Amino acid sequence: MADPAPNMPDIRIDMTSAGRQLAPSLERRPSPLAQVTDSRWPDQLFRYAMWACAISVLVILALIVYELVLNSRLSWNAFGLSFFSGQDWDPVQDHYGALPFIYGTLVSSLLALVIAVPLAVGTAIFLTEMCPVWLRSPLSFFTELLAAIPSVIYGLWAIFILVPILRNYIQPGLAKWLGWTGLFEGPPFGIGMLAAGVILAIMILPVISSITREVMRVVPSHQREGVLALGATRWEMIRVGVLRNARTGIVGGIILGLGRALGETMAVTMVIGNRPEIAKSLFAPGYSMASVIANEFSEATGDLYLSALVEIGLALFFVTIIVNALARLLVWSVTKGQPARGNV
Repeated sequence: MADPAPNMPDIRIDMTSAGRQLAPSLERRPSPLAQVTDSRWPDQLFRYAMWACAISVLVILALIVYELVLNSRLSWNAFGLSFFSGQDWDPVQDHYGALPFIYGTLVSSLLALVIAVPLAVGTAIFLTEMCPVWLRSPLSFFTELLAAIPSVIYGLWAIFILVPILRNYIQPGLAKWLGWTGLFEGPPFGIGMLAAGVILAIMILPVISSITREVMRVVPSHQREGVLALGATRWEMIRVGVLRNARTGIVGGIILGLGRALGETMAVTMVIGNRPEIAKSLFAPGYSMASVIANEFSEATGDLYLSALVEIGLALFFVTIIVNALARLLVWSVTKGQPARGNV
């Protein structure tokens, strides 16, 4: 066998020296088990952070209840349950009763429901079943935009626009034709229970309409098709095939709107009249639970006075929590597991 040419380079490799050079690099490479162990720390950290966020909500709620209960003990020990049945509100004599505020809150909120529910349900029916495609998105946007307007803006609009209309046109007509009921009698000041109810109706209309629309959208399409196949008209299809199946969720939306009305403060304070009295007429001024807290808390000097206001806040807090929980339960009972119907 001939020797290699003298000009060819020697390409033989010393495997022993190459192994020594590769050994350090292999030793520095982490094992797969170490990589898995290291990757668990971000997951655990993220898990603990999410748990902390969830628990913080419950902690905040518990702190609110604790502070309200702690600071209302003086009023509770002084008046007991008679605090909610008394009608006198006399800071000078340190005698307090919350019945006028409870009455004003309930009357204004129920009046708002009477006005808002037909408008909200009608708007939801139109947007879901009858609205042209090109108009659906703009109209839905402007309807939901009402919920984004600050409360004080509603109050200013009510003072300068709504109250003069009620005083000059609406209340004289109601007194003339419905004064015999006792609900529409007295001087037409414009400011009073009626103004508070109207402004609350405008504020809760987008809430009820939005929830009603979502509940109606999850009604299966075959319900509509089946009713139409039996020869029903379009109105009968909406009434039997849609509204009947969505009635529980619609009631939940109405109750959720009621919860919004019960806790509304600024707009109601600006137009309700702020007088702690119980009157049959809707033209008369009134007072709500949220309004009395907003108006008098900064002026309360005595400990019993402050405690009475905090006890009103505690009662309003529990009423609002119960109403909202009931509303969400009713809405969930209709919409659970049902996909929304696409806008076609």
